[in-house]
Amino acid sequence: MEGSARILALVKLANVGLVLIWGFAVTFVFVRVLPLAEFQAFLLLVAFGNFTVSAEFGLTSIIYARLRRHWLGSGVGDDGAFRLEEMGVLFLFLGLLILGATLILLFALAAGALSTRTPLLFLLFFLSACLNLPGLLAKRALAAVDGNFLWEMLDCGRRVVTIGLLLAILSGLDPRLSVALQLAVSIAVIGWAIAHVHRRLGMSARHWMAFRVGGGHVRTHYLGDIGASALFTVSDIIAYNAPYFTIAMVTGEARPMLIFDFFFKMSRALSMLVRAVVEAALPRITRAYHAGESVRLRQLLGRAMLAAFLFAAILSALLLVVGDWLFMMLFNGQASIDQADIILIVVALAALTLICVSVYVQSALGRFTHLLARSLPFLVGSLLSVPLALALWPQRFDLAFLALYALTMIGVAALHLFSLNRLARA
Repeated sequence: MEGSARILALVKLANVGLVLIWGFAVTFVFVRVLPLAEFQAFLLLVAFGNFTVSAEFGLTSIIYARLRRHWLGSGVGDDGAFRLEEMGVLFLFLGLLILGATLILLFALAAGALSTRTPLLFLLFFLSACLNLPGLLAKRALAAVDGNFLWEMLDCGRRVVTIGLLLAILSGLDPRLSVALQLAVSIAVIGWAIAHVHRRLGMSARHWMAFRVGGGHVRTHYLGDIGASALFTVSDIIAYNAPYFTIAMVTGEARPMLIFDFFFKMSRALSMLVRAVVEAALPRITRAYHAGESVRLRQLLGRAMLAAFLFAAILSALLLVVGDWLFMMLFNGQASIDQADIILIVVALAALTLICVSVYVQSALGRFTHLLARSLPFLVGSLLSVPLALALWPQRFDLAFLALYALTMIGVAALHLFSLNRLARA
């Protein structure tokens, strides 16, 4: 199963579907079991949980790139090669990150900054969200040692069980018990995955506890990648989310914000699908890259690109046919969207597809400094799109903004295409 990119892609796509169902189910369930004021506080909790998970700043991508290179036997024996002691240090870092965020949450609950009559429910849900940090590390570590299929099957099973436990709340199951059981299931699955990595790498308990040795190695060989990865992550987060704030600053009209939110939701769905098909191809892509097989690498990149654009074409066709209806249904008829807006969204999604393929591939190869340089033009264009649109065409601000934002993404996509061409010919 691991050797079949098609089967792996199907399993990953199934997992993406479960993730989307989970996101919908959380809102569907808790908006019905919590009073409106508490549900608003719950949304803040969810946002804080997402921020906490993002605060690893690409560290798991770094470990994938280093561990994958080690697993393929490239660079073994080099002074900067991967060492087993690094795993313990990285888990310690993630544990401290979760601990720090939990203390902040407890302080917010105690001070009344996050008002709720069910603080235990909030705490348990936050901890279950934070488990995505060690879960992401387990996923990347297993993927690096050719355990992609194993992780996806484990994760699919975990998500089916947790979605069932979540929906059981509507049938009378105590929400605190439901979330506690979800937490236990996640701990068991992630623990089993980490134990499997432990066995595959031939690790011992000493490797997990050698914080001084591992910490020294991380300090010596990670700081450059960590800095570039962190800056790249921050740049991307701002570039993709900044229009929410800049639009709110220049206009009080709801329509431009809803149109951007519609594009954002479509882009998130597309990026998840693209990530699934690219990750299915990464074992072969990384193997070809580290073996110096440029012809094979070009062939694999082409296939990944073709699969990614297939999903982009399907989503684009869907938007062109029923995009206006979908927009009206999603936002309960609060605003309408023009066909010109939809066409610009489709153009931006095409550019986004190429950007996503490049980012996922080059992250897996550890090219974080290169990605940072490519992200800065996107950041500048995103920040300037709103004020420029207001200055150039205030009467059709939404259309002008989308045009500038799409143009920015096209330019960035061209830079990424140039990068992939150079990578494939290296």
